[in-house]
Amino acid sequence: MTIRFDGRVAIVTGAGNGLGRAHALELARRGAKVVVNDFGGSRDGQGTSFDAAQKVVDEIRAAGGTAIANGANVCDFEQVLAMVEQAKAAFGRVDVLLNNAGILRDKTFSKMEIADFKAVVDVHLMGSVNCTKAVWEIMREQNYGRILMTTSASGLFGNFGQSNYGAAKMALVGLMHMLTIEGKKNNIRVNTIAPMAATRMTEDVLPAAMLDAIKPEQVTPAALFLVSEDAPSKTTLSAGGGAFSACRIEDTAAVYLGPKECTVDGVAEHFAQITDWDSARAYDDSNAQVHTLIQAAIAGMKA
Repeated sequence: MTIRFDGRVAIVTGAGNGLGRAHALELARRGAKVVVNDFGGSRDGQGTSFDAAQKVVDEIRAAGGTAIANGANVCDFEQVLAMVEQAKAAFGRVDVLLNNAGILRDKTFSKMEIADFKAVVDVHLMGSVNCTKAVWEIMREQNYGRILMTTSASGLFGNFGQSNYGAAKMALVGLMHMLTIEGKKNNIRVNTIAPMAATRMTEDVLPAAMLDAIKPEQVTPAALFLVSEDAPSKTTLSAGGGAFSACRIEDTAAVYLGPKECTVDGVAEHFAQITDWDSARAYDDSNAQVHTLIQAAIAGMKA
């Protein structure tokens, strides 16, 4: 067991069941002191209960680990601040944050109430923002932090009936990009995982045969690697059933259209060339992408 978390303090949200529970148990097994957060609501965010979080804490303690339970609603910033204070009071610091809490309210966009759209965005996006903001200055001051966002294939690639969920999940990738840049000088590394696992979130979304093959414990290795001492930053890993892949946002090579071709018709005529993905590459930040466009325009004008 070469990757350890001895001396580290980790907060895992939505850790009463499924993926969060698996992450919390393995963090503790590898030496971390864990704050097991779970609001205790149903899959759509209704109701509250402290039982789920406490059961995971009991499991960790029974195995010889160290953990405390917390029932904060990640949508409530004041509750999140109190959770972080609880972690500091108990353990003195916060080193790792796994933003895992989430809900589902699936419907087609035409049938979805705006309240259901907002509720899902509030938990996935703003819940992650709240928790990250609450630990950010602590991590800056100690010059160490590891933060994991949880995205989804629905956000990265789209899925029918999940406009609220997909929008929130893709937003977390953008948040990772920004925080990677801002956290670099203080050794704060921020990554994202796109999990596929049999949980109460997916029990009626995926076929039964598939659910049997994708256990939450098979996602946890990627999650813990992304919050480990030697973790990368600005990395999105997909994980499920023991299979792992990496996903990134790319941009094709810029195609310059001169004054006569810089029209709607010109874009249509050159669309295949513009969308030539064989020329695609990623960028460290937005400035590099903008610079590439400017250089292509300057080169085109000089030609």
